[in-house]
Amino acid sequence: MDYILSAEHITKDFTKHRALDDVSIAVPRGKVYGLLGPNGAGKTTLIRIINHITAPDKGCVVFNGHQLTADDIVNIGYLPEERGLYKKMKVGDQALFFARLKGLDKRDAERSLRQWFEHLEISEWWDKKVEELSKGMAQKVQFIVTVLHRPQLLIFDEPFSGFDPINAGILKREILRLRDEGATVIFSTHNMGSVEELCDEISLINRSRNILSGPVHDLREQFSDNRYSLAFIGNPTELQSAVANMCNSFDLGGIDTDGNATATVSLTSPDALKPFIAAANEAITINSFRRLLPSMDEIFVSAVENYNQKHTSDQ
Repeated sequence: MDYILSAEHITKDFTKHRALDDVSIAVPRGKVYGLLGPNGAGKTTLIRIINHITAPDKGCVVFNGHQLTADDIVNIGYLPEERGLYKKMKVGDQALFFARLKGLDKRDAERSLRQWFEHLEISEWWDKKVEELSKGMAQKVQFIVTVLHRPQLLIFDEPFSGFDPINAGILKREILRLRDEGATVIFSTHNMGSVEELCDEISLINRSRNILSGPVHDLREQFSDNRYSLAFIGNPTELQSAVANMCNSFDLGGIDTDGNATATVSLTSPDALKPFIAAANEAITINSFRRLLPSMDEIFVSAVENYNQKHTSDQ
């Protein structure tokens, strides 16, 4: 696979605190890569190292096949969690100022900025002062400035903080559009709500360590625990008796007056699927049968709990 960036065995210490402990990630080109974890896990420290804002104590960052240098930062767009706009400047002047800092010609920058302002429906704010903007409007301006020079790698740290659902949806669509046009995106968050919509792959950082990495679909399969939901007509007791030796768990749902019932089961192994269906068909009439994949929120909670239990028992 073609990786635009990899962080290899990164360790970073601050006074009496290890922010990152031998963390490695590999970001595939042209994908949205989720950097997940609780607050204080080390995500922002890793992002600051990737952006050459601070240096690791150990390890290195590789960008486009070579060790990252200050010259590579022009190819990275970074929207930090801590927003920073000059409150007394006009919005358009502020956006132009940042665009010029990134090396864009003034005429080209203004043309592109006005197109973006129109696209995100904030054109009427061009001549207003930054201090008049709501938090969401200010974030839209900073999002535009981050992506304007079309960097190869975009890094968004908690980009939806302060956004209402409508504007969060607009930003999600823009992130996916940028990916589809060839950009690579690192998306850092502690909120799992947007991960399944946006991320192709993730890494989960907890207690300064990378405890889980991989494609989102593969991780959902890995944590599925062979769980299925079925709707059926028949006697639940007969069904449970017929499939008991193939299930780790059998949870009966509701049953109505017409005999329509539901159940959730966890099979002992993938090999038990065909025998389960055959035995169930003998006992009851199956109306529907589907695989249950866990949400990223469930995976997040499970992985963190497992890691914390192991970490505590090892101490």
